[in-house]
Formats: sequence, C-alpha cells, structure tokens
Amino acid sequence: MDERTARREIVRVGQLLYERSYVVSSDGNVSVRLDDGRILATPTQTNKGRMSEDSLALTDIAGKPLNDRRASSELAMHLLIYRERPEINAVCHAHPPHGSAFAVAGLAIDQPILSEVILTLGCVPLAAYGTPSTDELTDAMLPLVKHHNALLMANHGAVAYGEDVWQAFDRLETLEHTAKIAILSRALGGASNLPPDAIEKLINVREKAGYLDERARCQSCGYLHETRITCGTGERAGNMDAPRAATNGAGKISLTREDLVELLSQAVDLKN
Repeated sequence: MDERTARREIVRVGQLLYERSYVVSSDGNVSVRLDDGRILATPTQTNKGRMSEDSLALTDIAGKPLNDRRASSELAMHLLIYRERPEINAVCHAHPPHGSAFAVAGLAIDQPILSEVILTLGCVPLAAYGTPSTDELTDAMLPLVKHHNALLMANHGAVAYGEDVWQAFDRLETLEHTAKIAILSRALGGASNLPPDAIEKLINVREKAGYLDERARCQSCGYLHETRITCGTGERAGNMDAPRAATNGAGKISLTREDLVELLSQAVDLKN
C-alpha cells in the first residue's frame, strides 16, 4: 500500500475502533507495512478517534524512527507479526470489551460454535500474560503468530492482523462479535458446538476458497474439549469451566486431516 492511502485508512480505522468502544482514551494501536517495507503506525499517547493523517509515526522494519512522530510503545508487537508473517501488511491491537473479558478470564475463543468464524478467522488462542511494551509480551505471542490470524493476550486485550488494514480490522471485529455471542449463549444455558463432520466440511471450503490455508489446520486443535493442546505451546489449555492461560513453550503439534477428524469425534463423544 502507498503511504498516502495508508495514512487515510489508518485514521479511518482508528475512528471506527473508538466509535465502537474497542479502545478508549489512548488505548490501542494500528500499523501498516508500506509497499517499500517501511512501517506507518499510530502515535503514542493519542486518542485513536482524534488522530490526523499528519500525526502518524513512520519507522523502518526494525522500529527505527523515520520522522518526528513517536510510535506506540507496543510497536514491537506489530514488528514481531510482520517478521513472522511475510504476507501480513496490517495489524490492529485493541481492547474490545467482550474479547478482553475472555482474556482477563483466562479463556481462548476456540469453541466451534459459528460456521462463519471457522471459515474466516479460526480459533483465537490465549497468549500467556506479558507486561505490555516488553519482551515478555512478544515472547508469549511468538509461538502462536504463525498459525493464527488473531490472538488474545491474558489480562490485556486482543490483536488481529491481515493482508491489509481492513482485513485486520474485520478480523478484530469478528473476534469481538464471536466473544459477545459466546458470552450471551452461556447466559442462555450454553452453546452447542458444530459436529466434527461439519467442521471438516468448513475446513475444506475455507481452503478451497482461500480464506485460510493449510497452515491454519492446527488451529482446530483448539476445538478439542478437555484434552485439547494449544498450538505451538505443547501445553494443555483449560476449558471454559476451568480457565487458564496458555503458557509459552517450544513444543508444536501437527495433525493430518484424518487425525483431526478422529480427535474431534473423540472430543464430541467426551462431551456427550
């Protein structure tokens, strides 16, 4: 994306984040990787609903300032995602209320309750708590970034990313909408998960349509019930009745499609 267009779109996304109460005060940050590799980012200590195109910070891919504006102190989170995901060109970090409620409760958004979410987003894991603006946060995110398009950060908020700033924003919006539906469904007695054969069909559809590629298959490990493994961590994640944050680690699990369907079938049997 060219710089002029990116400035305009970052300001518009910042306004939407603020208008929808995904951020308040100076919370949150948005960035875009420009065509030439430079990073255009929201400035520190600035309300996202009141930014101007001239107020945005410009850095190189290492975070070195290239203008007189100071980027958010959480820019390292964005740079990590750009390094790990070459196809990603935009990042949105915010504190949407329902998604953040999952994060402070120690819960991932990983139950297969909505077909649209499986198609376009996949499960949203929970990264262990790390102090914002420090290596603790990026270290906790590192094992998860390659296989997911959005993350929750324990006791913090959410981040979503995409090929452009609108896809990143849309994924954040989907995360928040899903969290809200999950919370409301629990108030009504609990959600009904999609059956394994339906999940397999959705995985086939999303790969054929290009919504998500094969790298996202390991997201479905989050759909297991009490014995699921959190991607890239090698740790068992808690279910909704026993919340706990995923801990950072070097382990990784790979599943064939046949293995995935078998595990999902076992998970449904356990639940029933």
